[in-house]
Amino acid sequence: MNPLMERVRHLGAAWMERAYPPVCLLCGAPGHDGLDLCRPCAAELPRPSGPCPRCGLPVPGDPGSLCGHCLSHPPAFDCTWAALTYLWPVDELVGRFKFHARLNHGRLLGEFMARELGPRVTRPNRVIPVPLHPDRLQERGFNQALELARPLSRALDCPLDTQAVRRVRATPPQQKLAAKDRQRNLRGAFQVAEGFAPTHVALVDDVMTTGSTLDELAGLLKASGVRRVDVWVLARVPEPARAHPEPDNPKQSRQTPPPQTSCCSKRP
Repeated sequence: MNPLMERVRHLGAAWMERAYPPVCLLCGAPGHDGLDLCRPCAAELPRPSGPCPRCGLPVPGDPGSLCGHCLSHPPAFDCTWAALTYLWPVDELVGRFKFHARLNHGRLLGEFMARELGPRVTRPNRVIPVPLHPDRLQERGFNQALELARPLSRALDCPLDTQAVRRVRATPPQQKLAAKDRQRNLRGAFQVAEGFAPTHVALVDDVMTTGSTLDELAGLLKASGVRRVDVWVLARVPEPARAHPEPDNPKQSRQTPPPQTSCCSKRP
């Protein structure tokens, strides 16, 4: 980014923070470090522990090693980075953002994701948000993956590419399908721009359940000539084989909320 524009952006952000101090979206306490999230709630957010570096699922007793499924059936993408685990209250924040158009929640999640992953990932040639079909985009009004990708692109000073991949076929929502049906649902759904073949790209999405969408996209990108495809997601579902589908209603949760002594339980 141009240094002058970066300076202007920081000054604007500082003015906004003074005029409108951040407030925690989970408990209503004053926000911390410029985020609409207080320090105690941020500390309580569930994070991945000992994930498989390829797919991001937990590997019991052997952190850092590939899981059995990735050893026997490796996905097309090369690694997965997840900022959070898709448990309460992450699922509630995502639900409010994704299904109720609470864009302030998306802004918080995008900034949090950039701060968590930015120092740990390898800078790619392009950052690519998972695209929505035009019909779905018109219905929702925004692409949640794009909103999450913007802060990452800025933090890494890496080009954000929304033209490299298009969703050319409308498909039923993945969260309504069983794991075995998800891959079949995506066949022919995406198209890579002709001649697009940078060495290294990162795909950005909000929630990774089975990884079918990201696997399909990674396979198409590699077939077009891309050599390395990383996956960056806000949240990883810890046990997709046994988990319920991603909720259409943000009040549905994967995990019983913590006791009332928890900071996150004191929601506004």
